[in-house]
Amino acid sequence: MSVKLRLTRVGKTKQPHYRVIASDSRAARDGSFLEILGQYNPRTEPSVINLDNDKAVAWLMKGAQPTERVKKILEISGAWAQFTAARAK
Repeated sequence: MSVKLRLTRVGKTKQPHYRVIASDSRAARDGSFLEILGQYNPRTEPSVINLDNDKAVAWLMKGAQPTERVKKILEISGAWAQFTAARAK
């Protein structure tokens, strides 16, 4: 099973709000998931990112692959720097 860190859409019509999740790569975008890692709201100025960095780093250490957008979110939150520092040890 290949695990991906990706966004799943929640919120009303034309008012998207996203969750950052760990899920099986074969699952649908809004389908089943393994764990919720945080939230991302692009509609506010500035965008709101609430992410549990420890959970994200734990999934990355287990081999989970982030999507492009989630990788940018991880870089903004500092989780990507934690991951690269932990991997370098």
